[in-house]
Amino acid sequence: MKDYMVHTYEEAIDVMKEIGFLPLAKLIPDFPSLDSITLKEHWYTGSELDPWIWRAKFPGDGAAAYGKFVKKKSVLISTELLPLIRSILGSSLSVKERYQDGLMSREAVDLYTLISENQGIDTRVLRVEAGMKDKDKKKPFDHALLDLQGSMDIVVSGTKAKTNEAGEKNGWSSTSFETMEYWAQNHSVKESTIKVEDAKMMLKDHFAAICSPEAMKSINKIFGF
Repeated sequence: MKDYMVHTYEEAIDVMKEIGFLPLAKLIPDFPSLDSITLKEHWYTGSELDPWIWRAKFPGDGAAAYGKFVKKKSVLISTELLPLIRSILGSSLSVKERYQDGLMSREAVDLYTLISENQGIDTRVLRVEAGMKDKDKKKPFDHALLDLQGSMDIVVSGTKAKTNEAGEKNGWSSTSFETMEYWAQNHSVKESTIKVEDAKMMLKDHFAAICSPEAMKSINKIFGF
């Protein structure tokens, strides 16, 4: 696979369009990640060259879906590949149906419902609204958010700055979430009608054309080729 090095957000979008799938950090051997194709000194600077800022710009601009979709790790997925990957990693059953079948926790259902009713909700607000602000509720809250991202039911829509009463920035920004369906509709990503096996074949062909054999071994496992 060819080496990439980007310095600007626009260059990162070009790479995103070309490879279609970009983990934030190392996930697949011999495969790019956002931290491997950018300069370390630009991270966490808060400047326009900061890839940490870009990760929230991608979903905000509709350039890529962003979330912990694979192995509980943050990845970016292009709008072109998203329908295929949703067919493979997502579910044809609704959240309610999966809960009734014992495939989803009550917490996940409650969080999904709140996100559906408050698209773009801040994680801090979501935790309060869900009645999970207590320390002993943090683990089930985090697990439920991970489960909903892993099943591609929700997507990171951006980040929101923490502010004080005067409206000044005060502390770390927090993640905000939308349902995947809402995000996809807003950014004109078509609902996939492709059968899972066909989606796997198309996705495998895409990666096989750009990946080394070593990278393909890992990709085969991730997507069940």
